[in-house]
Amino acid sequence: MKGPIILAALLGPGIWIAAAWAATPASMQVQVVDERGVPVRDAVVELDPSGGWRGGAIRFPGRAAMAQKNVTFTPGTLIVAKGGSVAFPNLDTVRHSVFSFSKAARFEIDLYGRDQSRSQAFPVVGTVALGCNIHDQMRGYIRVVDTPYAAKTDQNGLVRLSGMAAGTYQLTIWHPRARTPGGEVKRAVVVGAGAASQKIALRLR
Repeated sequence: MKGPIILAALLGPGIWIAAAWAATPASMQVQVVDERGVPVRDAVVELDPSGGWRGGAIRFPGRAAMAQKNVTFTPGTLIVAKGGSVAFPNLDTVRHSVFSFSKAARFEIDLYGRDQSRSQAFPVVGTVALGCNIHDQMRGYIRVVDTPYAAKTDQNGLVRLSGMAAGTYQLTIWHPRARTPGGEVKRAVVVGAGAASQKIALRLR
């Protein structure tokens, strides 16, 4: 019974059905694990459309802020859209600075105290490793992206990206401890209408 119905639909309003499929938002679930199959938390998962993002300004939910709390950068990894600014509020009783020598951003913010904040713009896509001049143990990372389809994995190593149009994308997985150039793993993926899934294994330091 299903065969004739599908054939009739294709012979009739087939163009309308094809257009509807193409316009249906797609989603992709990605799980990141290590070599032993243990879920990897806080890996950044990105889907970049073939030909680049052309959908206008990118906005991620929440405030773009990397706080200094308990002599730690919080969160340890932050995703920010290309061209966006990040606030660095000091929530500690000691003074902090912020610096980076990364290719995507080279800057230095001088020491400032409790309940003060500084900000920095990030116009270049890539990974920005952060440090503090007087607390060597402090490490933080900002991942600057040019796609709205980006998020961090949860405690189960999972992330779900949604709202994409069907098409070809570059899937990028980044983690600061990944044993790959730039901490990245890249692969081409084809996203169709509906839901899809990927499982990526990372070699970690």
